[in-house]
Parts: sequence; C-alpha cells; structure tokens
Amino acid sequence: MQESQRYFMELAYDGTNYHGWQRQPQSISVQEVLEDGLQKMLRQEIKIQGAGRTDAGVHAAFMVAHFDYLGDVDLEHLIYRLNRWIPKDIAVYDIKPVVETAHARFHATKRSYEYHFLLRPDPFQVNQAYVLFRRPDFDLMQQAAAILPQYKDFECFSRVNTDVKTFICDLTEARFEIKEHKVIFHITANRFLRNMVRAIVGTLLEIGYGKRTVESMHDIIASKDRGEAGASAPSSGLFLTQIHYPEELYL
Repeated sequence: MQESQRYFMELAYDGTNYHGWQRQPQSISVQEVLEDGLQKMLRQEIKIQGAGRTDAGVHAAFMVAHFDYLGDVDLEHLIYRLNRWIPKDIAVYDIKPVVETAHARFHATKRSYEYHFLLRPDPFQVNQAYVLFRRPDFDLMQQAAAILPQYKDFECFSRVNTDVKTFICDLTEARFEIKEHKVIFHITANRFLRNMVRAIVGTLLEIGYGKRTVESMHDIIASKDRGEAGASAPSSGLFLTQIHYPEELYL
C-alpha cells in the first residue's frame, strides 16, 4: 500500500485582503485559499500547516507550510496550475518533498520579520508600510532595540489570553535600517509570540517620540504585563521574511 508523501510549500502573500493566515469561520484566510486550490488540483482532501499564524493584514515575503499527498505528482506542473488558479496576491514559489516527520511550525529553527516605515506618503505602498508623518528619533529607538536580545521572556509583548506554554524566545537581531524615505526594522528569533513584533514596534515608537525613555524598556520587559508595553503598530507594515530549517528535513 502506497504511503502519503509530505511536502514543504514555499510561498508569499500580500495580507491586505485576508483575515490572517489561519482558516476562519466567517472570513477569508490565506490557508483556506491554498487548501481549496490544492484540493482542486490534487483531488484529495488536503490540510496544510503553516510555519506561523500571521494576523489580519500582515504580509509574508516568505512563508512555509506542509501538507501530505497520497499519489504521484508533477511538482513543477502543480506549482504552475496553483499560481494560475489562486488570487494574484498569493504566490507559490516551490514545493519540496521532505521526511514524513517534518513539521513547518515545530521544526523551524529561526524566523525573521521586517517592519516597514515610510517617512513620507507613497501611493504605491499604501498597504505595505506605516507612514510616519513626524520623524521619531531612530537613534533612541535603536538603543532601546539593542536591549531586547538581553532578555528571553517576552510576555509583556504577547497577546493576552494566548494558548502558548512559554513566553521564552531566543532573540538574536533587532536593528533599524534607514534608506532615504524608508526605514526597516529587522528582528530575528527562534520563535515569536502572537502580536509580539507589532507590540515591540509600538513600544519603540513611543520611545522614539519621547513618551518613554530608552531605559524604560528594562522595566517593561521585567513587568511581564502587556499593559505596560506600547500599543501595537498597524499590521500593514509587518512582513514575515525568512524561515530556516535543518537541511536533513529535505529529501
């Protein structure tokens, strides 16, 4: 009897028109669109598991999801057909066979996000960046961001009433890059909590606008209280940009 094969699907999407990655009862999601497309192409019930759950309006320049399929398949032709069928704000880049135990979420060793700011309006990036009409002090924001890797427990930046078992994250990068009228905040960790990046960005903005001090970042993290951190930055500026896996997962 033939056994099913597990695959990693690499894709990207503009999250503007979706209620996040995860399938929702009353709202369209990226997961639902992809599952429907795969089921039409492969003529089997297909369930996909994403590497993470991006919120409504959040984008992914690189996302990975796994699924199982029983039967032979021409992967190149499947990618072609999927990209012809799914909406143009979702793109499938590659589908790769992996070992049967490979898990898109649990086997990811490192994830990277970017948060995009604009220092002036840009009609071509209306839903892809957060416009700052007053320039904050990015030097202060970078000083505060440099404090983040000193800690492991980021409960203060986590959405409340979440179902996670631990708030521990190994954060290895938190830096700003300024390119003329565009500013990108880069952040990398082994895992992220729900709403974590947007809460960090919102807190850094308050520091940049002089509402908090750089040193207050220590107190905020130590509090483990979401109410002590800043308001979440808008979803439109956030991009999932990279996910790393052990090479031995791939066949």
